[in-house]
Amino acid sequence: MSLTFDSARLPNPHLTTEHHAWRQQLRRFIDTEIMPHAEDWDEAGHIPIELWPKAAAVGLLGLGYPEAYGGVTEGTDLWFGWIANEELARIGVGGIPASLMVHGIGLPPVINWGSEAMKQAVAPAVLAGEKHISLGITEPGAGSDVAGLATTAVRDGDEYVINGSKTYITGGMRANWVSTAVRTGGEGAGGVSMLLIPTDAEGFSRTPLTRKQGWWTSDTATLYFDNVRVPVDQLIGEENQGFRVIMTNFNGERMAMAAGMEAQARVCLEEAVAWAGERKTFGRRLADHQVIRHKIAQMKQRINATQAYLRLCYETIAAGTPNPGDIAMLKVQASETLEFCAREAMQILGGIGYMRGNRVERIYREVRVNAIGGGSEEIMRDLAARQYGV
Repeated sequence: MSLTFDSARLPNPHLTTEHHAWRQQLRRFIDTEIMPHAEDWDEAGHIPIELWPKAAAVGLLGLGYPEAYGGVTEGTDLWFGWIANEELARIGVGGIPASLMVHGIGLPPVINWGSEAMKQAVAPAVLAGEKHISLGITEPGAGSDVAGLATTAVRDGDEYVINGSKTYITGGMRANWVSTAVRTGGEGAGGVSMLLIPTDAEGFSRTPLTRKQGWWTSDTATLYFDNVRVPVDQLIGEENQGFRVIMTNFNGERMAMAAGMEAQARVCLEEAVAWAGERKTFGRRLADHQVIRHKIAQMKQRINATQAYLRLCYETIAAGTPNPGDIAMLKVQASETLEFCAREAMQILGGIGYMRGNRVERIYREVRVNAIGGGSEEIMRDLAARQYGV
Protein backbone atom coordinates (compact mmCIF):
# COMPACT_ATOMS: atom_id res chain seq x y z
CA MET A 1 0.00 0.00 0.00
CA SER A 2 1.36 3.44 -0.88
CA LEU A 3 -1.04 5.97 0.64
CA THR A 4 1.39 8.22 2.53
CA PHE A 5 1.37 11.66 4.11
CA ASP A 6 2.51 13.16 0.80
CA SER A 7 0.43 11.07 -1.59
CA ALA A 8 -2.70 11.85 0.44
CA ARG A 9 -2.26 15.55 -0.36
CA LEU A 10 -4.59 16.87 -3.07
CA PRO A 11 -2.94 18.78 -5.94
CA ASN A 12 -2.61 22.52 -5.30
CA PRO A 13 -2.21 24.58 -8.49
CA HIS A 14 -0.89 27.53 -6.49
CA LEU A 15 2.34 25.77 -5.49
CA THR A 16 5.48 26.58 -7.45
CA THR A 17 9.02 25.24 -7.52
CA GLU A 18 9.85 27.78 -4.79
CA HIS A 19 7.15 26.32 -2.55
CA HIS A 20 8.42 22.78 -3.11
CA ALA A 21 11.99 23.91 -2.38
CA TRP A 22 10.80 25.47 0.90
CA ARG A 23 9.09 22.21 1.85
CA GLN A 24 12.28 20.23 1.18
CA GLN A 25 14.41 22.71 3.16
CA LEU A 26 12.01 22.70 6.10
CA ARG A 27 11.60 18.93 6.03
CA ARG A 28 15.37 18.43 6.20
CA PHE A 29 15.50 20.71 9.23
CA ILE A 30 12.62 18.93 10.98
CA ASP A 31 13.90 15.45 10.17
CA THR A 32 17.40 16.35 11.42
CA GLU A 33 16.78 18.65 14.38
CA ILE A 34 13.38 17.59 15.73
CA MET A 35 12.16 14.14 14.66
CA PRO A 36 14.97 12.15 16.37
CA HIS A 37 14.23 13.90 19.67
CA ALA A 38 10.46 14.43 19.53
CA GLU A 39 9.45 11.46 21.66
CA ASP A 40 12.05 12.21 24.33
CA TRP A 41 11.05 15.87 24.45
CA ASP A 42 7.41 14.86 24.74
CA GLU A 43 8.12 12.53 27.66
CA ALA A 44 10.30 15.16 29.34
CA GLY A 45 7.70 17.89 28.76
CA HIS A 46 10.43 20.24 27.60
CA ILE A 47 11.93 21.65 24.40
CA PRO A 48 15.59 22.75 24.51
CA ILE A 49 15.97 26.52 24.25
CA GLU A 50 18.53 26.00 21.48
CA LEU A 51 15.76 24.98 19.05
CA TRP A 52 14.52 28.57 18.63
CA PRO A 53 17.68 30.06 17.08
CA LYS A 54 17.96 27.01 14.83
CA ALA A 55 14.38 27.49 13.65
CA ALA A 56 15.13 31.16 13.06
CA ALA A 57 18.20 30.32 10.99
CA VAL A 58 16.20 28.12 8.63
CA GLY A 59 13.64 30.90 8.12
CA LEU A 60 10.80 29.30 10.05
CA LEU A 61 10.31 31.89 12.80
CA GLY A 62 10.50 34.89 10.49
CA LEU A 63 8.26 33.56 7.74
CA GLY A 64 5.70 36.19 6.75
CA TYR A 65 7.04 38.97 9.00
CA PRO A 66 8.51 42.26 7.70
CA GLU A 67 12.15 42.11 6.73
CA ALA A 68 12.75 45.36 8.62
CA TYR A 69 12.41 43.38 11.85
CA GLY A 70 14.26 40.26 10.74
CA GLY A 71 11.36 38.55 9.00
CA VAL A 72 11.17 36.81 5.63
CA THR A 73 8.62 38.18 3.16
CA GLU A 74 10.47 38.57 -0.14
CA GLY A 75 9.36 35.85 -2.52
CA THR A 76 6.93 34.35 -0.01
CA ASP A 77 3.16 34.18 0.21
CA LEU A 78 0.58 32.52 2.45
CA TRP A 79 1.14 29.11 0.84
CA PHE A 80 4.57 29.01 2.49
CA GLY A 81 2.81 29.24 5.84
CA TRP A 82 0.46 26.39 4.97
CA ILE A 83 3.47 24.24 4.08
CA ALA A 84 5.14 25.11 7.39
CA ASN A 85 2.05 24.05 9.34
CA GLU A 86 1.88 20.78 7.40
CA GLU A 87 5.51 19.92 7.97
CA LEU A 88 5.40 20.73 11.67
CA ALA A 89 2.35 18.49 12.04
CA ARG A 90 4.33 15.54 10.65
CA ILE A 91 6.25 15.45 13.92
CA GLY A 92 3.21 14.01 15.67
CA VAL A 93 3.94 15.96 18.86
CA GLY A 94 1.57 18.90 18.83
CA GLY A 95 3.20 20.60 21.78
CA ILE A 96 6.36 21.26 19.75
CA PRO A 97 4.85 23.55 17.09
CA ALA A 98 2.43 25.00 19.66
CA SER A 99 5.35 26.22 21.77
CA LEU A 100 7.94 26.83 19.06
CA MET A 101 5.55 28.92 16.96
CA VAL A 102 3.58 30.66 19.72
CA HIS A 103 4.96 34.00 18.54
CA GLY A 104 2.53 33.48 15.65
CA ILE A 105 -0.26 34.62 17.98
CA GLY A 106 1.75 36.79 20.36
CA LEU A 107 3.67 38.93 17.86
CA PRO A 108 1.03 39.95 15.24
CA PRO A 109 -0.70 42.39 17.62
CA VAL A 110 2.63 44.17 18.04
CA ILE A 111 3.46 44.11 14.33
CA ASN A 112 0.00 45.18 13.18
CA TRP A 113 -1.00 47.61 15.93
CA GLY A 114 2.05 48.53 18.01
CA SER A 115 4.19 51.66 17.82
CA GLU A 116 7.39 51.65 15.80
CA ALA A 117 9.44 51.76 19.01
CA MET A 118 7.55 48.73 20.34
CA LYS A 119 8.14 46.79 17.13
CA GLN A 120 11.86 47.56 17.14
CA ALA A 121 12.19 46.58 20.79
CA VAL A 122 10.42 43.24 20.46
CA ALA A 123 10.23 41.80 16.96
CA PRO A 124 13.92 41.39 15.98
CA ALA A 125 14.79 39.46 19.15
CA VAL A 126 11.70 37.24 18.87
CA LEU A 127 12.23 36.46 15.18
CA ALA A 128 15.89 35.64 15.87
CA GLY A 129 14.80 33.10 18.49
CA GLU A 130 16.62 35.02 21.22
CA LYS A 131 13.54 36.12 23.18
CA HIS A 132 9.92 35.01 23.39
CA ILE A 133 6.44 36.47 23.30
CA SER A 134 3.04 34.98 24.13
CA LEU A 135 -0.61 35.98 23.97
CA GLY A 136 -2.56 36.50 27.19
CA ILE A 137 -6.32 36.37 26.60
CA THR A 138 -7.90 33.45 28.48
CA GLU A 139 -8.80 33.89 32.14
CA PRO A 140 -10.00 31.48 34.83
CA GLY A 141 -13.47 33.03 34.63
CA ALA A 142 -13.49 34.02 30.95
CA GLY A 143 -12.38 31.47 28.37
CA SER A 144 -14.17 31.79 25.06
CA ASP A 145 -16.09 34.80 26.44
CA VAL A 146 -13.34 37.26 25.59
CA ALA A 147 -15.62 40.25 26.15
CA GLY A 148 -16.12 39.08 29.75
CA LEU A 149 -12.48 39.26 30.82
CA ALA A 150 -11.83 40.78 34.24
CA THR A 151 -8.11 41.63 34.37
CA THR A 152 -7.99 45.39 34.86
CA ALA A 153 -5.57 48.11 33.78
CA VAL A 154 -6.18 51.41 35.55
CA ARG A 155 -4.50 54.57 34.29
CA ASP A 156 -2.26 56.24 36.87
CA GLY A 157 -0.41 59.15 35.31
CA ASP A 158 1.89 57.82 32.62
CA GLU A 159 1.38 54.21 33.65
CA TYR A 160 -1.24 51.48 33.70
CA VAL A 161 -1.63 49.43 36.88
CA ILE A 162 -2.64 45.85 36.04
CA ASN A 163 -4.39 43.39 38.35
CA GLY A 164 -5.79 39.98 37.54
CA SER A 165 -4.69 36.70 35.99
CA LYS A 166 -4.53 34.72 32.77
CA THR A 167 -4.48 30.95 32.38
CA TYR A 168 -3.79 28.23 29.80
CA ILE A 169 -1.22 30.58 28.27
CA THR A 170 0.94 28.76 25.73
CA GLY A 171 4.58 29.78 26.07
CA GLY A 172 3.75 31.59 29.29
CA MET A 173 6.66 30.31 31.36
CA ARG A 174 9.26 31.15 28.73
CA ALA A 175 7.83 34.48 27.53
CA ASN A 176 9.74 37.74 27.90
CA TRP A 177 6.62 39.68 26.89
CA VAL A 178 2.91 38.92 26.84
CA SER A 179 0.46 40.69 24.53
CA THR A 180 -2.27 40.94 27.12
CA ALA A 181 -5.99 41.71 26.98
CA VAL A 182 -7.06 43.98 29.84
CA ARG A 183 -10.14 45.91 30.87
CA THR A 184 -9.56 49.67 30.71
CA GLY A 185 -13.19 50.69 30.34
CA GLY A 186 -16.70 49.50 31.07
CA GLU A 187 -18.26 46.10 30.63
CA GLY A 188 -18.24 44.18 27.37
CA ALA A 189 -16.04 44.35 24.30
CA GLY A 190 -15.96 48.14 24.27
CA GLY A 191 -13.92 48.29 27.47
CA VAL A 192 -11.09 45.98 26.38
CA SER A 193 -7.56 47.11 25.50
CA MET A 194 -4.33 45.32 24.62
CA LEU A 195 -1.08 45.93 26.51
CA LEU A 196 2.43 44.61 25.96
CA ILE A 197 3.56 43.49 29.42
CA PRO A 198 7.19 42.51 30.12
CA THR A 199 7.45 39.48 32.36
CA ASP A 200 10.27 41.01 34.41
CA ALA A 201 7.93 43.73 35.66
CA GLU A 202 7.54 43.98 39.43
CA GLY A 203 4.37 42.24 40.60
CA PHE A 204 4.29 39.75 37.71
CA SER A 205 4.46 36.04 38.56
CA ARG A 206 3.59 32.75 36.87
CA THR A 207 3.15 29.07 37.58
CA PRO A 208 3.44 26.14 35.13
CA LEU A 209 0.49 23.98 34.12
CA THR A 210 1.96 20.52 33.56
CA ARG A 211 -0.84 18.04 34.25
CA LYS A 212 -2.24 18.10 30.71
CA GLN A 213 -3.81 15.37 28.61
CA GLY A 214 -1.67 16.30 25.64
CA TRP A 215 0.74 18.95 24.38
CA TRP A 216 3.19 17.82 27.08
CA THR A 217 6.09 19.67 25.46
CA SER A 218 4.10 22.88 25.27
CA ASP A 219 5.11 25.40 27.91
CA THR A 220 1.73 26.32 29.47
CA ALA A 221 1.23 28.71 32.39
CA THR A 222 -1.05 30.72 34.60
CA LEU A 223 0.02 34.38 34.82
CA TYR A 224 -0.62 36.71 37.76
CA PHE A 225 -0.61 40.51 37.79
CA ASP A 226 -0.38 42.13 41.23
CA ASN A 227 -0.24 45.91 40.77
CA VAL A 228 2.01 45.46 37.74
CA ARG A 229 2.93 48.85 36.27
CA VAL A 230 3.70 49.44 32.60
CA PRO A 231 4.13 52.74 30.72
CA VAL A 232 1.15 53.93 28.69
CA ASP A 233 3.26 53.68 25.53
CA GLN A 234 2.95 49.89 25.88
CA LEU A 235 -0.66 50.14 24.71
CA ILE A 236 -1.19 48.07 21.56
CA GLY A 237 -3.56 50.02 19.34
CA GLU A 238 -5.98 52.44 20.96
CA GLU A 239 -7.48 52.36 24.43
CA ASN A 240 -10.77 50.44 24.59
CA GLN A 241 -10.21 49.21 21.01
CA GLY A 242 -8.45 45.99 21.98
CA PHE A 243 -11.30 43.72 20.96
CA ARG A 244 -10.63 44.63 17.33
CA VAL A 245 -6.98 43.65 17.77
CA ILE A 246 -8.01 40.33 19.29
CA MET A 247 -10.53 39.49 16.58
CA THR A 248 -8.15 40.22 13.69
CA ASN A 249 -5.61 37.94 15.38
CA PHE A 250 -7.99 34.99 15.57
CA ASN A 251 -8.36 34.35 11.83
CA GLY A 252 -4.64 33.67 11.40
CA GLU A 253 -4.56 31.42 14.45
CA ARG A 254 -7.56 29.40 13.25
CA MET A 255 -6.13 28.97 9.76
CA ALA A 256 -2.83 27.72 11.20
CA MET A 257 -4.65 25.33 13.52
CA ALA A 258 -6.85 24.02 10.70
CA ALA A 259 -3.84 23.38 8.45
CA GLY A 260 -2.08 21.57 11.28
CA MET A 261 -5.12 19.45 12.12
CA GLU A 262 -5.63 18.38 8.51
CA ALA A 263 -1.97 17.38 8.31
CA GLN A 264 -2.19 15.46 11.60
CA ALA A 265 -5.18 13.61 10.17
CA ARG A 266 -2.95 12.60 7.25
CA VAL A 267 -0.31 11.37 9.71
CA CYS A 268 -3.00 9.13 11.23
CA LEU A 269 -3.95 7.88 7.79
CA GLU A 270 -0.33 7.16 6.86
CA GLU A 271 0.30 5.21 10.06
CA ALA A 272 -2.94 3.25 9.70
CA VAL A 273 -2.27 2.34 6.08
CA ALA A 274 1.29 1.22 6.82
CA TRP A 275 0.13 -0.99 9.71
CA ALA A 276 -2.78 -2.41 7.70
CA GLY A 277 -0.33 -3.47 4.99
CA GLU A 278 1.97 -5.25 7.47
CA ARG A 279 -0.27 -6.72 10.14
CA LYS A 280 -1.92 -10.08 9.43
CA THR A 281 -5.07 -11.44 11.05
CA PHE A 282 -6.94 -14.63 10.19
CA GLY A 283 -4.35 -15.40 7.53
CA ARG A 284 -4.73 -12.11 5.67
CA ARG A 285 -3.38 -8.58 5.86
CA LEU A 286 -5.59 -6.16 7.74
CA ALA A 287 -5.87 -4.25 4.49
CA ASP A 288 -7.50 -7.26 2.85
CA HIS A 289 -10.48 -7.01 5.20
CA GLN A 290 -13.27 -4.89 3.74
CA VAL A 291 -14.05 -3.21 7.07
CA ILE A 292 -10.49 -1.90 7.27
CA ARG A 293 -10.46 -0.71 3.66
CA HIS A 294 -13.69 1.18 4.31
CA LYS A 295 -12.17 2.89 7.37
CA ILE A 296 -9.22 4.02 5.26
CA ALA A 297 -11.50 5.25 2.47
CA GLN A 298 -13.61 7.24 4.93
CA MET A 299 -10.52 8.82 6.44
CA LYS A 300 -9.31 9.88 3.00
CA GLN A 301 -12.77 11.20 2.10
CA ARG A 302 -12.85 13.53 5.10
CA ILE A 303 -9.24 14.59 4.61
CA ASN A 304 -9.98 15.48 0.97
CA ALA A 305 -12.94 17.62 1.98
CA THR A 306 -10.94 19.45 4.63
CA GLN A 307 -8.03 20.09 2.25
CA ALA A 308 -10.37 21.54 -0.36
CA TYR A 309 -12.01 23.78 2.25
CA LEU A 310 -8.59 24.92 3.48
CA ARG A 311 -7.50 25.87 0.01
CA LEU A 312 -10.70 27.83 -0.57
CA CYS A 313 -10.20 29.83 2.63
CA TYR A 314 -6.55 30.51 1.78
CA GLU A 315 -7.66 31.71 -1.66
CA THR A 316 -10.14 34.17 -0.14
CA ILE A 317 -7.45 35.49 2.20
CA ALA A 318 -5.08 35.92 -0.75
CA ALA A 319 -7.82 37.79 -2.61
CA GLY A 320 -8.45 40.06 0.38
CA THR A 321 -11.99 38.73 0.90
CA PRO A 322 -11.79 36.39 3.91
CA ASN A 323 -15.05 35.38 5.59
CA PRO A 324 -14.63 34.95 9.37
CA GLY A 325 -17.66 32.65 9.46
CA ASP A 326 -16.19 30.35 6.85
CA ILE A 327 -12.85 30.31 8.69
CA ALA A 328 -14.62 29.49 11.95
CA MET A 329 -16.42 26.57 10.32
CA LEU A 330 -13.17 25.43 8.70
CA LYS A 331 -11.68 25.03 12.16
CA VAL A 332 -14.66 22.86 13.15
CA GLN A 333 -14.35 20.83 9.94
CA ALA A 334 -10.66 20.27 10.64
CA SER A 335 -11.10 19.28 14.31
CA GLU A 336 -13.90 16.85 13.47
CA THR A 337 -11.79 15.34 10.69
CA LEU A 338 -8.83 14.98 13.04
CA GLU A 339 -10.97 13.36 15.71
CA PHE A 340 -12.43 10.87 13.24
CA CYS A 341 -9.06 9.96 11.72
CA ALA A 342 -7.33 9.63 15.09
CA ARG A 343 -10.08 7.32 16.30
CA GLU A 344 -10.10 5.16 13.18
CA ALA A 345 -6.31 4.95 13.07
CA MET A 346 -6.29 3.86 16.70
CA GLN A 347 -8.85 1.16 15.89
CA ILE A 348 -6.73 -0.11 13.00
CA LEU A 349 -3.51 -0.12 15.02
CA GLY A 350 -5.22 -1.77 17.97
CA GLY A 351 -3.05 -2.43 21.01
CA ILE A 352 0.15 -1.08 19.49
CA GLY A 353 -1.58 2.24 18.88
CA TYR A 354 -2.51 2.50 22.54
CA MET A 355 1.09 2.21 23.68
CA ARG A 356 3.15 5.36 24.18
CA GLY A 357 5.85 6.03 21.62
CA ASN A 358 3.92 6.34 18.36
CA ARG A 359 2.47 9.31 16.52
CA VAL A 360 -1.14 8.10 16.54
CA GLU A 361 -1.18 7.73 20.33
CA ARG A 362 0.24 11.23 20.78
CA ILE A 363 -2.16 12.79 18.28
CA TYR A 364 -5.13 10.99 19.84
CA ARG A 365 -4.30 12.66 23.17
CA GLU A 366 -4.19 16.05 21.47
CA VAL A 367 -7.52 15.98 19.64
CA ARG A 368 -9.40 17.84 22.35
CA VAL A 369 -6.96 20.73 22.73
CA ASN A 370 -7.35 21.39 19.00
CA ALA A 371 -11.14 21.29 19.26
CA ILE A 372 -11.08 23.77 22.17
CA GLY A 373 -8.10 26.09 21.60
CA GLY A 374 -8.48 29.11 19.31
CA GLY A 375 -12.24 28.98 19.83
CA SER A 376 -14.20 25.87 20.74
CA GLU A 377 -16.32 24.05 18.18
CA GLU A 378 -19.48 25.34 19.84
CA ILE A 379 -18.30 28.95 19.83
CA MET A 380 -17.15 28.61 16.21
CA ARG A 381 -20.59 27.41 15.08
CA ASP A 382 -22.31 30.27 16.87
CA LEU A 383 -19.84 32.82 15.50
CA ALA A 384 -20.40 31.51 11.99
CA ALA A 385 -24.17 31.65 12.32
CA ARG A 386 -23.96 35.28 13.42
CA GLN A 387 -21.59 36.09 10.55
CA TYR A 388 -24.10 34.57 8.15
CA GLY A 389 -26.81 36.85 9.55
CA VAL A 390 -28.79 34.16 11.34
